[in-house]
Amino acid sequence: MGKQDKTNCMRVLESKKIPYTPHLYQADPTLTGEDIAGILGEPADQVFKTLVTTGKPQRYYVFIIPVNTELNLKKAAAAVGEKSVSMIPQRDLLPLTGYVHGGCSPIGMKKRFPSYIHRSAEGLDRIFVSAGRVGCQAELAPADLIRVAELVPADLV
Repeated sequence: MGKQDKTNCMRVLESKKIPYTPHLYQADPTLTGEDIAGILGEPADQVFKTLVTTGKPQRYYVFIIPVNTELNLKKAAAAVGEKSVSMIPQRDLLPLTGYVHGGCSPIGMKKRFPSYIHRSAEGLDRIFVSAGRVGCQAELAPADLIRVAELVPADLV
């Protein structure tokens, strides 16, 4: 992979000397997270999606959950101490995070937001998350992801 092909996520992982494996696939906006797990040949509960929400005005939270689950907004709000949280509008994702829909990585966002990962990740030996663009996943140890992205494990689904 050439230098110009590297994403912010990859640059952060490499700068912190965290081992990871990039997995490339044909980018297709119609693919679901479960489709991507199938392409990778991995169980859907090991492939995680990154969701960005808002609570009080100008307060943003990031949640990383398995692709075969839905974020429970009540549990998410409880985890961050808000009355409620809601998904941000898709058009706000790129200006806020530096990533596009379908390519949002929990690593290397433009700003750091309070970030949480579903507890199930702690029991896995490896996990897949977006590497920062559509068509590219990063495989790494959950403990490394939790450390580098400063994630808090929580019950989110």
